[in-house]
This record gives sequence, C-alpha cells and structure tokens, in this order.
Amino acid sequence: MEFESKKGCSLIISTYNWPQALQKSIQSVAWQSSLPGEVIIADDGSNNDTAEMILAIKKDFPVPLIHLWQENIGRRKTRINNIAIARASYEYLVFIDHDIVLHPDFIKDHLWLSEKGFFLNGSRFLSDETSTKAFINKTDIIPSDLKTLTGKNSLNKIRAPLLMNFMAHRYRTRDEDTPEVRGCNMSFWRSDLLAVNGYDEAYMEWGREDSNIAIRLFNTGIRKKSIKFGGIAYHLHHPEGNKSDDPMNMQMLQASMAKKEKWAPVGLDQYLK
Repeated sequence: MEFESKKGCSLIISTYNWPQALQKSIQSVAWQSSLPGEVIIADDGSNNDTAEMILAIKKDFPVPLIHLWQENIGRRKTRINNIAIARASYEYLVFIDHDIVLHPDFIKDHLWLSEKGFFLNGSRFLSDETSTKAFINKTDIIPSDLKTLTGKNSLNKIRAPLLMNFMAHRYRTRDEDTPEVRGCNMSFWRSDLLAVNGYDEAYMEWGREDSNIAIRLFNTGIRKKSIKFGGIAYHLHHPEGNKSDDPMNMQMLQASMAKKEKWAPVGLDQYLK
C-alpha cells in the first residue's frame, strides 16, 4: 500500500563548507516522488565554492532553490536556521543537513505522517568512509546509486509504508525526560516553531540545539512521532565534529527542562520583520 502526500513543504538544508556532499543532497531532492515546494540552503558561512555550486544547479532545478548565507564568525547554525524559517513560504518545514542524501520517498513520507499537534523525527543510515568517497566522486547520482552505500544501521534503509504508518501512530510520545532527536531528519509545522520562537541562539558550536527546541515544543503540548521504515535518510561519512561545548550545552538543556521553558529568549522573532 502506498500513501498520497497531502500538502507541500519547504525543505531546509543546513550546510557549512562541504559542497561535494551538499551537491549530492540537492541532487537527491530532484528525484523525490513528492517534490518540496522550495529548497532553502541555510549556509553558516561557507566559502564561494558552495555558492557557485548552488548557482550552477538552480538553473535547471525543478523547484525554487534559495541560498541564505551568513558570515562565518563561529558556528551559528541556530541563527541561520531561524532566518530560513522566517524566509520559508510553506506551513510545513522539513529539516536535513548537507551530509544527508534522501530516499526518493523521503518528502512523501514526512508529508504523509504530518499531523497537527506533532513534529516528526526520523532516523538515518550511517554510510562508511569507503562507500561515501565513491558516492561523492560520482558526477551525477540516480536512486539506484543508494544501493552502493554500505555501513551501519541497515534496518534504517528499509521502507515499508504499512509498518511506517503503524510505528508512527504507535509511538507517539512527549519524551519529557529523554528528548532524544536527530536534527538531520526532522519536520515541524511552522506555526509551532513560531510559538516557541524557533531555535535558541544561545546554543553555539556542537550539540543539543535540536533537543532544546523539542523540549520547548513538549512544554507547549506538541508531541513527537518517530519515523521508522520510512523517511529514509542516508548519512554520508565524515570525521566527528568538535564536541568540546557539549557539556555546556547539556547544562543549558537541563536548565530549560527544569524551568519548563517554552520560549527562546534570542530566537526567530527578530527575523520576522
């Protein structure tokens, strides 16, 4: 059984200085069975080669491809994501990172499972270094090239629509004590993000910004649906980032949980004008 998509969306792709991976991510958007209404590249200060690559692709891209760039003065992913949310034209927003390549039904699955009162969080297949290098070196990719990616969590490569639908409706949770989410595969109603003031820009460098937004959504009554056997994302291998700021960000997250915060003090509202 296959499902029909019910609405359009904006796809927001976060990036920083890896145009080779971003190119493959964008190429995988073009083969979607349900295209997003627009793609917004939320660029945290990449060099000119990223802009040049996007410019070359957008001429023949099937939907508007919008490049939002900010100066590189440290990791400010939360800020550029807020700017992207403010710029988005659609009421449903799907978020991935530049190291994510999409199964052809990725957008279709997010749209099908979208439901008022919930945000969605999917998982990912972790590709290994060898197959990632070979994949990135291809000039153009087609869906069958996804089969060449090998690595961990092979269960996350299986798409089964009936199981996806069952699991998503079976596992609805507030996760008040364990706000574990994957920021590289999430989707939200734009109105819900407006209600909590988007991403908290106090979260800089690596870690916990996605869990923080989840906590604030939980505190307003929004719940999470987990996507299994659908919304398939292939995560391209790369060295682990610097996690030295994670303890500080974890302290901020725990403080947000204790105070039952709903609103980001420095967030989305400053870009809505």
